[in-house]
Amino acid sequence: MALVESQLHVDVPLAEAWVASSVPIVGHLEPVQTEPWASVYRATLAAGIVWFKACAPHRAFEVPLTASLSARWPTTVAEVLAYDVDRRWLLTADAGEPFRELGNPPERWLDVLPAYARLQIGEIDHAADHLDVGVPDLRLAQLPERYDELLAAELPLAPCETAAVAALGQRFSDLCAELESHGIGATVQHDDLHMNNVYVKDGALRVLDWGDASISHPFFSLFETFRFLTEMNRLSPGDPWFGRLRDAYLEPWGPGHLETFDLALRIAGLAHAIAWLDQRDALPVRDRPDFDMGFGGILRVALRTASDTLSS
Repeated sequence: MALVESQLHVDVPLAEAWVASSVPIVGHLEPVQTEPWASVYRATLAAGIVWFKACAPHRAFEVPLTASLSARWPTTVAEVLAYDVDRRWLLTADAGEPFRELGNPPERWLDVLPAYARLQIGEIDHAADHLDVGVPDLRLAQLPERYDELLAAELPLAPCETAAVAALGQRFSDLCAELESHGIGATVQHDDLHMNNVYVKDGALRVLDWGDASISHPFFSLFETFRFLTEMNRLSPGDPWFGRLRDAYLEPWGPGHLETFDLALRIAGLAHAIAWLDQRDALPVRDRPDFDMGFGGILRVALRTASDTLSS
């Protein structure tokens, strides 16, 4: 990803000294990625590398969230070597290479998704703690009001598409209430669970980059997983892999959740679009045109996923 100008200022010498106080680095921090929401640097050790991340103010929650998840789920989340909540800094061990480099093989998700589901189940009891440190609140009861905010925004859509989003409003609200009645507790929802954020090293699979996370319905997570398998791997909507991955994810939740999953996945795209609106609002105006190219695509996928069911 190309480097872009960021509103996030990082005092690199200070950050370098902080990293060196935790691990014996060789040389200087090397910039790898700079975005309005975070800056990432690589630091070299005598054997291996570590990663330093500075989060923007609107993503400050990523630091305590990642630290707490890493402590409770060390085999599922990147190892946190050090963190500073006030400075919004994270130092993590190297987690290997992303699924992207492997071609995003669907079979590897058979191992990731059950582990991720177990994390979500375990984090239900910690949802209030995550909200307290600023993790966004996208619980089902909040979504109808947030949908109104989506409708009030200037969306990067054609007028007919904007009208289609508006037409789904009441039905979306009704189905949020129906999904709530299915009794699955709100928990951590990564909301960016795709090939760029799952890494493998020495056989260990870990989920990284929790800056898009929210407290919401857990089943929403697979919207992005499936979207990337559709768009990047060219799996057709009826490909058997989607059923296999759904079943692998649902296994830790116990039996009887197929209907709940189907409902959740069909409204997940609209919930994802609401989260993207929050990201857009936090961006400098100069960065919004580039962001809107992706945002418009998300909105269109959400419409295609939702329209047939929600308008019926």
